[in-house]
Amino acid sequence: MKRIVILGAGESGAGAAVLAKKQGFDVFVSDMSKIADRYKKLLDDHQITWEEGQHTEECILNADEIIKSPGIPDTAPMVKKAKEKGIGIISEIEFAGRYTTSKMICITGSNGKTTTTSLIYHIFKAAGYDAGLAGNIGNSLALQVAEEPHEYYIIELSSFQLDNMYDFRADIAILLNITPDHLDRYDNCMQNYVDAKMRIIQNQTPQDAFIYWNDDPIIKRELEKYNIKAIQYPFSELKEKGSIGYIEAGQYTIEQPEPFNMEQESLSLTGKHNIYNSLAAGIASNIAGIKKEVIRKSLSDFPGVEHRLEKVCTVRGVHYVNDSKATNVDACWYALESMKTKTVLIIGGKDKGNDYDPIKPLVKEKCSALVYLGADNQKLHDNFDALGLPVRDTHSMKECIAACYELAKPGETVLLSPCCASFDLFKNMEDRGEQFKELARNL
Repeated sequence: MKRIVILGAGESGAGAAVLAKKQGFDVFVSDMSKIADRYKKLLDDHQITWEEGQHTEECILNADEIIKSPGIPDTAPMVKKAKEKGIGIISEIEFAGRYTTSKMICITGSNGKTTTTSLIYHIFKAAGYDAGLAGNIGNSLALQVAEEPHEYYIIELSSFQLDNMYDFRADIAILLNITPDHLDRYDNCMQNYVDAKMRIIQNQTPQDAFIYWNDDPIIKRELEKYNIKAIQYPFSELKEKGSIGYIEAGQYTIEQPEPFNMEQESLSLTGKHNIYNSLAAGIASNIAGIKKEVIRKSLSDFPGVEHRLEKVCTVRGVHYVNDSKATNVDACWYALESMKTKTVLIIGGKDKGNDYDPIKPLVKEKCSALVYLGADNQKLHDNFDALGLPVRDTHSMKECIAACYELAKPGETVLLSPCCASFDLFKNMEDRGEQFKELARNL
């Protein structure tokens, strides 16, 4: 009996363990942190052996294959030891893909992944398609394959998940954009990160589809290096040579595989970045054969994604907007670009090797004040204080909201769009956003 060891017992790890057990493997799960009670129950219910708070070498390095949580870096000691022993290391998505013939619609990009994935899922469900939501959002793909199989899977893929995918194939691959992010995990080398993103198209065949943003300079440069077999569906903001999806004269237009258009002002998502997300989602749905009236209605009534430019409340004439998902500089740029009022910007957290220069002109143009929110805000002071805007230094969400309440004038917007990861002060991005919303609503 082959032995599968799973490192990390979160959503992906616990799901992979259940699928491995169902497929007849000898399964062991190990997590350096405490395992959440719901995942312990899942493992116990399937008679899967697990440990928490440690990695027991003799129970791990006898594996035939290891499934690694995307949150664990390759520099982790146990991962290094496994590699030295020649043990294969894969992702949960790679493992799950071996045991299903369902259609895979896979979405990656530095920004817009969650919105686009959620929008595609919304359209597929409205069309009555049997679809599951997986990857970075939704439930574990492996668990769904094991216990609740679907005909289609809509999968958000991070660069970390793509790193450990080798034979997996996307029937429809979507690459939204590539901008600097997670460089701390890629030896501060942008090309390493770019290479990870480009893995979305590996193994595609002439029967598959590749949807990508035609205006992205990095994508354009990279495509010249690849022999792409899939049918290409480029999109851009404006009609350009080669683009089959675009906005022209206020019309949202898709030329292939079936002509489709609607009024741009009917789209439920606003802002330049959401034009791209809506085009990618519409093209994918068109390729999947969904009826035009369903696509049109779904693009019009999609409610948006929590923690992504989420309108929270208005207090004393000040609007509060939660964009906690903006964990890199480019995401913050798009958020600021969409602001129609003067803005008090909340920025900061665990820096990932950020270069803040691209947003400085927008900060100067759009912002009335800056509130730094992090354990260490020195890099923010070094980058933004010279702009001459009022600045507050805060180290908790309570301090942050108090500073915003003091600084923001009626008619302005308080925007949480941090550019950074949340792990210095919060459990995760969701925790940061939830604290922001609760405190804002309690003002």
